[in-house]
Amino acid sequence: MTDKSYQKPDYPELARQIKAWASELGFHDARITRASLPDEAALELQNWLDKGYHGEMTYMERHGMLRVRPAELVPGTLTVISVRIPYWPATARDAETVLGDGTQAYISRYALGRDYHKVIRQRLQKLADRMAADIGPFGYRVFTDSAPVAEVALASQAGLGWRGKHSLLLTRDAGSLFFLGELFTDLPLPEDEATDGHCGRCTRCIDVCPTGAIVAPGTVDARRCVSYLTIELDGAIPEPLRPLIGNRVYGCDDCQLFCPWNRFAVPAEQSDFAVRHGLDDVSLAELFGWDAQTFAARMAGSAINRIGHERWLRNLAVGLGNAPTTDAVVEALLSRRDDPSVLVREHVAWALARHGVMPDD
Repeated sequence: MTDKSYQKPDYPELARQIKAWASELGFHDARITRASLPDEAALELQNWLDKGYHGEMTYMERHGMLRVRPAELVPGTLTVISVRIPYWPATARDAETVLGDGTQAYISRYALGRDYHKVIRQRLQKLADRMAADIGPFGYRVFTDSAPVAEVALASQAGLGWRGKHSLLLTRDAGSLFFLGELFTDLPLPEDEATDGHCGRCTRCIDVCPTGAIVAPGTVDARRCVSYLTIELDGAIPEPLRPLIGNRVYGCDDCQLFCPWNRFAVPAEQSDFAVRHGLDDVSLAELFGWDAQTFAARMAGSAINRIGHERWLRNLAVGLGNAPTTDAVVEALLSRRDDPSVLVREHVAWALARHGVMPDD
């Protein structure tokens, strides 16, 4: 795939330059690994799928082992450049304070700003452009949580960090509050060495998970995970899990909030990840009042936009059902008692019953 009219690069020097360019583009670290994972990765993935831990994410089955076989996903790939960039919004209202106020809506901190998919893809494209300007055309493809890529496994193999017991990538100097991205290349770049894990006997992430979704160190049953329930699940949220969700209406950060390594987390430097529309400090009732047009306008350019207005209302109804009983909470729910959506009506009815308001009241 590489244009042979260009002189063969000094690959060790190119690898050093790539890391420097990545830093200039705002990435806090960049490492390189081979475009293959150990056989154990495929076995672990198959076991996870066989247990049904992927829930309704049928694309996980459909993509099969491509997730752990980068060279099959993009034929010709030899190495993968793995990068990370912090997203934690330093000016956001304290996360634990919001979680502790049942009238407020908790939104995962990664989603308070602009959609990270676009931001990271654009920066990775600039990195690829910079490489091409230096060595000439080469084969590559950019990813960020956008295709069947085992990004944590690749990042771990590249030495960017290690897989924590919550299944996310952890680093000693930045915790886990960052996004990952990948640049698949057909260049024979020198590989970095993997790093050892440093979770030890700590199980805080497992112990604090509100729904018990972390069923073993490094293994998450998505069917119980709040992030899956509020983002990936299309239909009704299972009733037994609704009270456990609390006021988390889009994603969940608990396993990261209580991870000791995140005391070293680095705040976001990119303005793209700054809080938009006051979503770090807003009531459930206020958000429940947004009509479809308001939702579309305010969530344009946000990762939240992908779940759509109906599921947004479903999630908020659950949050309101778990909130303290107040006139504002009950009135908000009553305002959508006859919502056109069957899904929304069902969750509203459940929430009203939690506050002692029955169908005939």
